[in-house]
This record gives sequence, C-alpha cells and structure tokens, in this order.
Amino acid sequence: MRRHRETHRTGHMGWLRAAVLGANDGIVSTASLVMGVAAAQADRHAVLVAGIAALVAGAMSMAAGEYVSVHSQADSEQAELAREREELASSPDAEHRELAAIYVGRGLEPALARQVAEQLMAHDALDAHARDELGITEVLKARPLQAAAASAASFALGAVLPLLVAALVRTALLAWVFGVSLACLALLGAAAARMGGAPVGVGAWRIAFWGALAMALTTGVGLLFGVAA
Repeated sequence: MRRHRETHRTGHMGWLRAAVLGANDGIVSTASLVMGVAAAQADRHAVLVAGIAALVAGAMSMAAGEYVSVHSQADSEQAELAREREELASSPDAEHRELAAIYVGRGLEPALARQVAEQLMAHDALDAHARDELGITEVLKARPLQAAAASAASFALGAVLPLLVAALVRTALLAWVFGVSLACLALLGAAAARMGGAPVGVGAWRIAFWGALAMALTTGVGLLFGVAA
C-alpha cells in the first residue's frame, strides 16, 4: 500500500518569520544608512564605518528584541501549562468534561467525545489539554534562542549586501546601492512568499515598495544635511 505523504509549512513559521524579518531589516536599514551618509557628501571611509556599525548594532538589537518577545510568549505558555497541570491534579473529572465539550464543539457526538477525551487523557492528559484547549504544540511552541539566532544571522547577512556594494563600487554609489538592495529585497520577498505558500508577486512587490520608500526618504535626509553643511 502506497503511503500518503504530506508536507506542511507550519513547522517552519517561527524561524521563517524571524529570518525574513531580520534579512529585510538588515538590507533596508543598512542600505538606507549608507545612502543617507553618502548623500550627505561623507567620504568613503565614513560611509563604510557607518555601515559596519549599523550591521553590528542592528544584529544585536534584532537578537535581543526577538529573544525578549519570544521568551515572553514561552513564559506565558509555561504558566498556562502549570495551571493546567494543577487543574488536572485537583479536578480530573471537570477537565475530562471540558475536553469532551471541546470535541463536541468540533463535531463529535457526545458519547464519542467523552470516549476520545478519556483515551487521550489516559495516554497523556497534559498534552491533550495543551493541544486542544490551549493550542500549544511541540511544532508551534515558542523557541526564544532559535528566533534570536535566526534574526541576528539573517540581519547580518542582509546588511552585508549593501556594505559589499559600498566597498566595491567607485562611482554612482547611490544608484548601485539602491538597485542591488531593491533587487535583493524583491528576491527575499518572493522567496519568503513561496516558502509560506503565498503569492510570489505580491510578496516581492510589498517588501520592495517599503524598502524603496525607506531608502528614498533617508537619501533625502542626507541630501538635505549635505546641502546645509
């Protein structure tokens, strides 16, 4: 008998979200800063120093922010599980009725729902309530260190792209940084959309639009201060 295999994307959503967010921020913030400093008529050394500082500071900021945010979610999950564990120990009959009611709400007959609840609780009561009452599963639970590492690494990788352009290009720096960064943002948006099962074109356009807007505004600020200086 041929086995039916399915591939779902939900298991990748945690690290995928952090990685896409980090890479997007790395490209946009570093490219914008490089363009703003260059537009203010700063020399090549100042542009590169500003870009490297943005890479280091941004990667650490992304890691810290993601870790704190996801750790708060993990703390909430642990608190809910601890409360559920206490309720199972003190009121197992009430918890059985609660779980059976959930299954009835999902379409099972009351007798079958009670039987399913009884068998699942006999196997692993806390796991059954965590999954079906609280919505906490092994695949989707919060992982702070994984999210922080993915954010920091992806930010750094994204930030390297405009920095390489700034280091290698001798003329038309603003145009090169803008063009390369915009192309990378579009590819990133398309790849993220494809991995997540969303329309590729929409994903590419959305991330490229906001990136272009950020770079244009920052360049404008640089030109303003450069002229004023």
